[in-house]
Amino acid sequence: MKIGIILQSNKPEHIWNTFRFGITSLKANHGVTIFLMSEGSELDIVADTKDFDISKKITEYKELKGVLYACGTCLEFRGKKETEVCPVSTMADLLKMVEESDKVLVFG
Repeated sequence: MKIGIILQSNKPEHIWNTFRFGITSLKANHGVTIFLMSEGSELDIVADTKDFDISKKITEYKELKGVLYACGTCLEFRGKKETEVCPVSTMADLLKMVEESDKVLVFG
């Protein structure tokens, strides 16, 4: 199954759970794409907390070949041109993810 996930939050617990689900899905041999929108596009500046090891989850997700995109317009609103965490994308990329996914989830 192909799973598309839209992450719209910069809250550590939301991010952590999004990547935990993505990792679990990848380990179950599903394809997963996470698209960062709105506050989710701030992923690269959200620090780990005592309870949520976000950087570890992102690394594990990428090692399992999970796909990750960030909304270019959302980044621009925040004064960023690109992110070190993932490639800059467009609404056309989001549409393609939705069209190609068997299921789409929204976190945040």
